[in-house]
Amino acid sequence: MKYSYTHHMPYTGIKRSGQDWPVPNKQFDPKHGVDLFNRYIEDKVYAEQTGFDWIGCNEHHMSPYGLMPNPNLVGAVIANRTKTAGILQTGNIVPILNPIRVAEEYAMLDVMSGGRLVAGFMRGIPHEYVAYNVSPDESYARMEEAMALIKKAWSEPEPFGWEGEFYQYRAVSIWPKPVQKPFPTMVMSATSERSTRLAAKHRAVAGILALTDMDDGRANIARFKQYSREEGWEPTNDHILVGANCCIAPTYDEAKQILQKGQEYFFGVLGGGIRTAQSLVVQKTRFYGTSEEAEKLKNKFVNMKMGMKKLSFDERVEMGLMICGTPDMAVEQITRMHKELDNNRLGLSIKIGDISDSHVTRTQDYLRDIVFPATRHLGETLNPAQAAE
Repeated sequence: MKYSYTHHMPYTGIKRSGQDWPVPNKQFDPKHGVDLFNRYIEDKVYAEQTGFDWIGCNEHHMSPYGLMPNPNLVGAVIANRTKTAGILQTGNIVPILNPIRVAEEYAMLDVMSGGRLVAGFMRGIPHEYVAYNVSPDESYARMEEAMALIKKAWSEPEPFGWEGEFYQYRAVSIWPKPVQKPFPTMVMSATSERSTRLAAKHRAVAGILALTDMDDGRANIARFKQYSREEGWEPTNDHILVGANCCIAPTYDEAKQILQKGQEYFFGVLGGGIRTAQSLVVQKTRFYGTSEEAEKLKNKFVNMKMGMKKLSFDERVEMGLMICGTPDMAVEQITRMHKELDNNRLGLSIKIGDISDSHVTRTQDYLRDIVFPATRHLGETLNPAQAAE
């Protein structure tokens, strides 16, 4: 098993954000912000020392639940402070950005890190489009065109022009070019039929970063494998990245208390306004594709929300949706997940909401000392060329 580490870098200095979006930034304290960024950087650097294979940064806008509107800035600092870990960018949100800028900054990160970039290409969540005044209806089409343009910018040895539906450039020839050939390792979301097809088309690692149901997870993975074969290649379990919240403590009750409180703060305080924005975008646009696709996903989300409300915290742990408990319990939970999903990559979110630094570090130490040694054997061992295909 190979492990990645990421969190949203949340702003933990507010007690209530309400349901408005954007969240008024009058509650932001610059001194506290400076302290948080310094602590979060040290936390990510320490993740390499505890044995994480990839260290992640992600992109979100206009909300206290994530302080990384530009994850590439954070990725550059992490690249400079680390030696071996992959620099996992679970952004950029390509449809709302300039794709040539994305190609250039990712190429810089790959060069600065000596070829350690793991380039994430995400469509984001609905409210990001409101933040950047981009039509959510165009998200998939922009994503597909931008991906083609970025990959050509990385690989084309001569200047070229581009006349697309959304992007036009008279001449493109980026400097520097990535170290990894033909492209950096890529990660893309694979939680809907359309996003899974796109991940398979680009031979990316399929990210199922918010596991909500084992049956749904298995279905997503099976679909990704099927679409990959239709594209003419055979994915391995190194191409499957599953995400889960994680808290490890001396007892299950203590781990539960810590993680449950952090989740309540994250969703109840930091994430309130986002739900308001997302509901509006989903109702008024075709962010999820055709009306039939949107209705299908709407019903799925409603059923999922109702199901999660009916499930207790203990039941969600029992279902294998979170890694929570003692170190031995974590080993059992990860082993079970691997048997259920046949994944060889697990992304652990440990800094959830206002979970303290000391509790985060303790979980990392348990992972280093007990959990990682007991689970490294899970999954295939591939050489770098195979894993990056």
